[in-house]
Amino acid sequence: MQALAPAEARAAAMAALGKVGLADLALRRAEQLSGGQSQRVAIARALVGKPRFLVADEPCASLDPQAGEEVMALFMSLVKREGVTVLFTSHNVQHALSYGDRILGLQGGRIAIDAPSAAVSSTEMAQLYG
Repeated sequence: MQALAPAEARAAAMAALGKVGLADLALRRAEQLSGGQSQRVAIARALVGKPRFLVADEPCASLDPQAGEEVMALFMSLVKREGVTVLFTSHNVQHALSYGDRILGLQGGRIAIDAPSAAVSSTEMAQLYG
């Protein structure tokens, strides 16, 4: 990523915060943000570089259920609006089945499931992961 002039960096940061719905909180200190807001700031930070691909490792692990749903909905919005591909890991079977286009299930370091999410049942996932 190329370095930006300060004014360009500020404009890019504000645009990214707008994309994640946090432009109105731009002047808040990090410790004043909720877990969900902090996660959305992390996503905004990644968006400044205009990526085509985002990797999110357990993006909802430390969030309450509502904030987790908001973060996943944000990812899906970015996929649709920005054309960004999102690869996420999750131990939440419902998130994987609801938000993933494709499921890769690992067991013992090997791929146990590799299928479109519509072809994978929650029962199959429960059998794999208990």
